[in-house]
Amino acid sequence: MSKHIPRKRFGQHFLSDTYIIESIVNGIAPVAGEPMVEIGPGLAALTQPLVERLGHLTVIELDRDLAQRLRGHGQLTVIESDVLRVDFAKVVQDMNVPKVRVVGNLPYNISTPILFHLLEYVDVIKDQHFMLQKEVIDRMVADPSSGDYSRLSVMLQWRYDMENFLFVPPESFDPPPRVDSAVVRMVPKANPAPVDVKLMEEMVQVAFSQRRKKLRHTLGIWLEGRGYTGEFDTQRRAEEVPVEDYVRLALEIKPAAGV
Repeated sequence: MSKHIPRKRFGQHFLSDTYIIESIVNGIAPVAGEPMVEIGPGLAALTQPLVERLGHLTVIELDRDLAQRLRGHGQLTVIESDVLRVDFAKVVQDMNVPKVRVVGNLPYNISTPILFHLLEYVDVIKDQHFMLQKEVIDRMVADPSSGDYSRLSVMLQWRYDMENFLFVPPESFDPPPRVDSAVVRMVPKANPAPVDVKLMEEMVQVAFSQRRKKLRHTLGIWLEGRGYTGEFDTQRRAEEVPVEDYVRLALEIKPAAGV
């Protein structure tokens, strides 16, 4: 079979370090018969050791050539699609299970949109293990008042318990990316606050839109427009506000008329 040439537009960097692959698979700890979905299996570096333990694996691959190769593997169900168009609720329904585990080496250029897309399906996901750019994971797990604390930190931390559990250097890939990578474990919280996700997303986006300014210039004005009369300290900057405060505020705000 001819060698696959990595495609730049798909952000393809293929994992080739066997020690790292083994460490990731051990971290995921797949159990035979477990329903699992892998995003972007590529040349099956993770896919093969996963499927050897699971017995069967569903994979989502956008690259037509790679999808064709994967179809030749007897233990895989291949969904040829852009992951941002995949309805994970339907995938889970088709697998006839209550929840799935999701894993993947996410393309660097669209990793954040993928994380937000999966947030919509968190109720049917047991856990997620992703390899990402290290700086993205640093933002995901950041504490308030740190330089990495951002909209991504807030939007993911209210819904998941997260842990950065493995550093992956560039030379673990072919071709090597220009950045460091890491692997994150994301476990949905059992009893998350019942916030309106779209409202929370809008609120956090407004808060971090001018992160150097105090919130009265951004979120304060937005709250006034919503008729909010509760107590929230807008003399802070967005990065100084803990996740719990954003969640509490989202629960107190009335959705806009017509929403």
